[in-house]
Amino acid sequence: MTQNQPDDRAAPQLTEDEMAYVLSLFDMARSGDTENLLTAVRAGVPANLTNGKGDTLLILSAYHQHEETVAALLAAGADPDRVNDNGQTALMSAVFRGSESIVRALLAAGASQTAGAHTAADFARVFERTELLPVLEERARS
Repeated sequence: MTQNQPDDRAAPQLTEDEMAYVLSLFDMARSGDTENLLTAVRAGVPANLTNGKGDTLLILSAYHQHEETVAALLAAGADPDRVNDNGQTALMSAVFRGSESIVRALLAAGASQTAGAHTAADFARVFERTELLPVLEERARS
């Protein structure tokens, strides 16, 4: 294959309706629409679906503080250590938002405190979420 020839292995193009559906999945993660999102995942949508910024469904759910959605995505196999284009993980999103329950859920699911561009503890310090440091330290010792 030369530079001017198309690659037959290129990703398939989505129709407008298909693209709208995919985008709606990210909206479901943002709004905490756990039931519909989980239905889609059970039907074959990847639990680690990633948007154009590298945000996963889990990262968006954690950022928007939807504990039930985070738990459902983790149970469905979402990777807590996926890193978006800004070097952030779901754990960093939960730390940034100060959501102790989501931080605990992610840590219990095996989220690394060192995945991404910064450690979770550094993120907590930078964004003045020092109330989460004992939770992070407790998990780091166990």
